[in-house]
Amino acid sequence: MTVALEARNIRKQYPGVTAVDGASFSVCEGICFGLLGPNGAGKTTTVEIIEGVTPATSGEVLYYGEPAGARFRQEAGIQFQNTALQDFITVRETIEMFRALYTRKADFDDIVQQCSLGDLLDRDNRKLSGGQRQRLLLAVALVNKPRLIFLDEPTTGLDPQARRNFWDLVQNIRAGGATILLTTHYMDEAQVLCDEIAIMDAGKIITQGSPEQLLRARYEGLIIELPISDLTNGLSGIEHTVYEKLGIIEVVTTDVSQSLQQLRPHVSNLNQIKIRQPNLEDLFLDLTGHSLRA
Repeated sequence: MTVALEARNIRKQYPGVTAVDGASFSVCEGICFGLLGPNGAGKTTTVEIIEGVTPATSGEVLYYGEPAGARFRQEAGIQFQNTALQDFITVRETIEMFRALYTRKADFDDIVQQCSLGDLLDRDNRKLSGGQRQRLLLAVALVNKPRLIFLDEPTTGLDPQARRNFWDLVQNIRAGGATILLTTHYMDEAQVLCDEIAIMDAGKIITQGSPEQLLRARYEGLIIELPISDLTNGLSGIEHTVYEKLGIIEVVTTDVSQSLQQLRPHVSNLNQIKIRQPNLEDLFLDLTGHSLRA
C-alpha cells in the first residue's frame, strides 16, 4: 500500500520535559489511523508537529515520501481539538470564508451534503448545538477537498446520538478515499472507525497494528467479569485480575464452561457475571495502566 504520511523519530523537548520521545509511525493511503494514549502521553503534541502547528526539536514528517511542505498544506484538512468560530456569521458564510483561503476547493454543495448541514446554512454560529458545531468544523476541514484529514478528539463532549452520527460522517468520508488520522479517548470509537491504531505513552509509540491483530496477539479466549461484592471467598487456583477501583474481577479463559464451574463455589450471584470478548479498552488499560492521569 502507498504510504501517505510518515513520522520519523519525532522529538519535542520543553525545558525539563520531553513531550515526544522519538515517535515513529506511518499511515497508509485511504485508511483511518487512530493515535491513542492517556492524558499527557504526547499525542496532541505529535499531531501538532505533523500538522506544522508546532516545530519539532528533531525528526521529520514525510507526505507521500517528501518533506511535508506546500503540497501538504494545500492537501491536508484539520479539525482541531479546540477551534473558535466567528460570531455573528452564518454556517454558510463560515464555509465560504474558509473555502476562499485555498486554491484547491471542494464543491460547496458536496461539503454541505457530506456534513448534513443543509438545514443549518442560515443559522448563526452562536446558535449551534454541540453536534451541529462539530459537523460545521468538519465541513471547514473539508473545504480544500483534502487527501489527508486530521481529526483531533472530534466527538469529545457530544451526546451518544451525536457521536454516532459523527461516526457515520467519518466513515462516509473515508469511503470516498480520504486518509484520516484520528485522535480519541473513546476506545469504542477507535474500534469502530480505525483500520489501524498506534498507542502512545510517555512520548513513545508502544504498539501499532490493526485492532484485531493487537487483540489476537495479547488475548486468548474470552473475559469473564464479575463484581467483587459477589465474591464469597478467595479465588486461589483461578488466575484472575482484581480492579478494585472499578469494583470488578476479570478472568481470561479459553474454556468458559470450565471456568464457570470453578467460579461457582466462590460467587454468591451468578446472574451478575458477564462474558465478553476482549476489546481495545482492555488493551489500552493493560498497556498504559489504570491510574488517573492529569
